[in-house]
Amino acid sequence: MKFERADALNPEQLQREFLQRFATAFASLNADNLERLGELYTEDVRFQDPLHEIHGLPALQEYFRELYANVAELHFQFYGFDQLHPGAGYLRWKMSYRHPRLKGGQLIEVEGCSHLLWRDKVYAHRDYFDAGALLYEHLPLLGRVIRWLKGRLV
Repeated sequence: MKFERADALNPEQLQREFLQRFATAFASLNADNLERLGELYTEDVRFQDPLHEIHGLPALQEYFRELYANVAELHFQFYGFDQLHPGAGYLRWKMSYRHPRLKGGQLIEVEGCSHLLWRDKVYAHRDYFDAGALLYEHLPLLGRVIRWLKGRLV
């Protein structure tokens, strides 16, 4: 997928359009089309989330291969497209997934946002989300402790 610029759009519209196209393409990823990551990210991409830090497109492709191999279902719903300045913006999203060993295989939903930096493709992607809500709360023993702690802090 190539992100071509439309001459009739102003810079703010181009920013928003880039974010929307990226989100649409990202949401369409699955275990069978991960080669499309190369259409979204540069070769030297830096990807970070609360659990991982990955450098380079080959490492990112391997990360996603492992991710999709370990889940029964994975979907992203993007609902916010916030441009900061040329080549920088945020996407707000909800991720839904099923893992056979977490929460009895039930659907888990986590909201988060992604900070993106790009030129023609994204060269830096940092995700922000609650790692406890994503993973730790759904582990058999640790989950009970985390839920108890959260209840005590409220």
